[in-house]
Amino acid sequence: MTATTLDPRTALVVVDLQKGVVSLPGVHQADDVVARSAELAAAFRAKGLPVVFVRVTGGAPGRTESPARGGTPAADWADLVDGLGVRDSDIVVTKQGWGAFYGTDLDLRLRRRGVTQVVLTGVATSRGVESTARSAHEYGYHVTVVTDAVADMDEGMHRNSIDKVFPKLGETDTTDAIVKLLG
Repeated sequence: MTATTLDPRTALVVVDLQKGVVSLPGVHQADDVVARSAELAAAFRAKGLPVVFVRVTGGAPGRTESPARGGTPAADWADLVDGLGVRDSDIVVTKQGWGAFYGTDLDLRLRRRGVTQVVLTGVATSRGVESTARSAHEYGYHVTVVTDAVADMDEGMHRNSIDKVFPKLGETDTTDAIVKLLG
């Protein structure tokens, strides 16, 4: 668990820290994830680096044996949670599926800013964060996942993503370590 460096044009990408997702059963660390993501966002802004907030408003089509959610979501389901400190200068991306790249203009927005690396936080580790990390890796970005700023509804899936998947896609480290790398 060691991030070695941050590229000069690195973006923070905060995945699905919205009212409907953080209130799902089993997301016990949501308050910590929000606080650490807000701390990272402030540190990235202080260095003039892009901050991206991703939210999900729909679901990908297709049959599944275990739907992500049922019923009609509350009107504020996709609202980003209080405490993130979202600013007008931040990028907000709305997605329909798990990953932040598929079906959105995220790659275009990052490339226009010269971004070569993404630092990821959010919920759920094994869904939105992992899907975004996989796509970022496939698009050629350097990927860093902040392990104390991600959470999941399933501890086993969370551990699998942290221990097995993310090290193959990039680097991992803690909030404190990333803030130190920012300088």
